[in-house]
Amino acid sequence: MLSAGDRLQPPHSSARVDSASVSVGKGHIMPNFDAKPNSSSNPANSIQETRPTPAHVQHIWIVTGPAGSGKSTVGNGLRLELGVPFLEGDDYHPKSNKEKMGNGIPLTDEDRWDWLISLRKAAIEALSPSEANNFHPPAGVVVACSALKQKYRDVMRVAAYGSPSVQIHFIYLKLSEEVLMQRVSQRQSHYMKSDMVRSQMQALEEPEKEWDAITVNVEGTPEQVQREVIHTVTKKLSEYL
Repeated sequence: MLSAGDRLQPPHSSARVDSASVSVGKGHIMPNFDAKPNSSSNPANSIQETRPTPAHVQHIWIVTGPAGSGKSTVGNGLRLELGVPFLEGDDYHPKSNKEKMGNGIPLTDEDRWDWLISLRKAAIEALSPSEANNFHPPAGVVVACSALKQKYRDVMRVAAYGSPSVQIHFIYLKLSEEVLMQRVSQRQSHYMKSDMVRSQMQALEEPEKEWDAITVNVEGTPEQVQREVIHTVTKKLSEYL
């Protein structure tokens, strides 16, 4: 069976679903997407791709990679370039997670589920009409989220399953462990220390064969990286014209 990362985006229902399980027809139940998944869970059940008209497409750009890869810098650059909201993943970690990481204790899968679900809900809310956006939702949202493993990315993918107009993209920031450790050593005030970054690299599952993931080498200067990311995103957006 194909995993969610190996398949094309599934067809969506006409209404967004993100929490409680609901009946969608006799003998068919929509799964509870807020349930904490295990490594074998697959929220998608179809390999058929559907694509809405460009005027109605909203994009979720999830900038991924280990701590120190530049997710926040790249994410803020995309925010300015695209004119859309930016969500900093670290802000959605509960205090207990930050304390563990600050003390050099790696997070477990159990630590991450609620964090990922909270971040996913925030992305969906950013794309929904509200007083905050004068009921004119943006064309997209940029999210910085390490999403080190495919099953973590699968949790975030659920954000697109409830709406035919939402497309999700992962921008994986790739660099060697040597370069990463050099950068982290210059961030002494950050709670993520070098030992924790090494742990993240060991846990990392690169999205090499995931259809909605784009890999960008980020070992150049910040200016070079930003140009490459913007070029990559612009090229992806052109596919929807």
